[in-house]
Amino acid sequence: MNKDNCYQLGHIAKVHGLHGEVLLVLDVDYPEDYEGLGHVFVENGNRLVPFILEHMVPQPNSRFLAKFEEFNHIDQVKPMVGSALYLPSTALPKLKDDQYYFHELVDFMVVDEVLGELGQVKVIYDMETQDLIGMEYKGKEVLIPIKDGIIQKVDKAEKKVFCHLPEGLIDIYLED
Repeated sequence: MNKDNCYQLGHIAKVHGLHGEVLLVLDVDYPEDYEGLGHVFVENGNRLVPFILEHMVPQPNSRFLAKFEEFNHIDQVKPMVGSALYLPSTALPKLKDDQYYFHELVDFMVVDEVLGELGQVKVIYDMETQDLIGMEYKGKEVLIPIKDGIIQKVDKAEKKVFCHLPEGLIDIYLED
């Protein structure tokens, strides 16, 4: 499976017990949508390797206790801790026209209501505290928080992200 055709679902947080179970952390808005999941792709170096799930039991806080088929000992799953989990992009639920997935914003033009067109989205940073748009502006990387009040509108047809950037945000990145 090619990573470009997938989205990151979450990661393997830690092993659980001695019999090959792991704790999965899903980075999704509705973890209950994934309760019946039968397989995932686990990142191994630059490759995505498919794994069949024997079971996946919901836990609090978007976590799942899971067991992969044919993995019955802690030593088999220990090397997988920290690995990212992926699913094909075709598995993403369809959204309404005014909704979007963060990964869709890559290559969109960022437009500030005062400064105008700034540059294209190069990367989305999925941080624990907040998600950020990474774009290049005048040769510098500028990070824009993805939150209401800053992101005003996303026009998927025009491939534009309309923003109201906090005063001075761009200047911080332009200083030497």
